[in-house]
Amino acid sequence: MSASPVAYASSLLRGPLASPSPSSLLLDRKSAVSLLPLPLRRLRRCGAQLLADLAPAASAAYGTLLLGGGLFASIDLLPCEFVVDLRSGSKGSILGGLSGSALMAVAYYLMQSPETKEVGDAIGFGSALLFASVFGIRLANTRKFVPSGLLLGLSLGVLAVFYSAYVSDKI
Repeated sequence: MSASPVAYASSLLRGPLASPSPSSLLLDRKSAVSLLPLPLRRLRRCGAQLLADLAPAASAAYGTLLLGGGLFASIDLLPCEFVVDLRSGSKGSILGGLSGSALMAVAYYLMQSPETKEVGDAIGFGSALLFASVFGIRLANTRKFVPSGLLLGLSLGVLAVFYSAYVSDKI
C-alpha cells in the first residue's frame, strides 16, 4: 500500500532513518488482514465461512419451527387444559407460520446456488428481522416470555447467522 503524498514528502524531508508519521501507518482493512500470519488469516476466514455455511440449515430449521408454531397455536390437537391455555386459536398465527415458512423455503432454495446466495441471505435476513420485530412487540405488550420471548431469542439468533452469511458473501 502506498502512503499519501504528504506522508511521502515529509518522510523525504526527515531522512531515511526518521520514524514514520502516524498518518503513513494507517492501513485499510484488507491491508491489515494481509499483514496477519497465514494461519491466522485462514482461521479468520474459516470461522466466517463456517457461519455462512450454517445459513441454509438455519433457514430450514427456522422455517420448520415457524410452521410448527403457527399450526400448534391455531389447531387444537391435544385436549389438555394447559395446552389449550397456550393456544390463541387465531388465523394470524397460522398465516404468520405459513408466510414465515414460505419465506424461509424461498431463502433456502436461493442459498443453494452461488449466483443467488446473496439474495437468499437477504430474504432470510429481512424475514428474520420482520419476525424478530413482531415477537419483540408481542413480548413488550404481553410481558410473557413464552412463546414470544423464546421466539424473539430464536429470531435474533437466526438474524445474526443471516447477517454474517451476507457479509461473508460480500467479502
